[in-house]
Amino acid sequence: MASPPPFRTARILLHSAAAAIMISGYHNLTKLPINAFISTQYGGHLQYLTIQGLFITCATTLISLLMDLFPSVNALKPLKRILLIIAMPLSITISSIYWPLLLLATQLILQNGSGEPSSSPHAPQPLLRIPLPMDLSLHAVPALTLLADFLLFEKKYTRKEIRYGGTGISVVYTVFYAWWVERCAGFNGGRFPYPFLTDNPFEIRLAIYVGAGMLAFSSFWLINRVHA
Repeated sequence: MASPPPFRTARILLHSAAAAIMISGYHNLTKLPINAFISTQYGGHLQYLTIQGLFITCATTLISLLMDLFPSVNALKPLKRILLIIAMPLSITISSIYWPLLLLATQLILQNGSGEPSSSPHAPQPLLRIPLPMDLSLHAVPALTLLADFLLFEKKYTRKEIRYGGTGISVVYTVFYAWWVERCAGFNGGRFPYPFLTDNPFEIRLAIYVGAGMLAFSSFWLINRVHA
């Protein structure tokens, strides 16, 4: 059944505005001086969980927009549900880790552009920062968009979908990103995209990966539970 006109308009506004903001944020990121540093690294921008989450969220949002514009195309609905179960916990995990560290322990989340960890006493300053509007478009808009979309316009996931889909995706993505970021660091002289990984031995990094995966699943479970 098609949504009432005001309801459909709200969906279109949310999805089109969010997609435009996220795409613009990434496009502007590639024009900053920091892009030259990132481009020299193995894995480039895709080393960063933020960028992976941004791409998946953009895909989810654009598919949502297509569903808004062409509600009779039912084939898009299961695709969006699959992407949403990946993108929503991923984007929430990114925001939950990024903003507290940015505010309370900046040197653990921002790179300094040298080969040394940001916490090194020899590390040059300032840290590599991006403008606040761009920061919000990369680290806040994805999570806020998917939360609004899920809670306002989507039905909640079933227990079976949570138990098998949510758990399975959290485990697979955690293992994938742990493997990928360790591989990237191996080609980048032991330097990780995030200083809190560079500064720690493998055992601690492993605990961080597991903790992030558990955060992703628990946040997804909680959000689905409070969904009306």
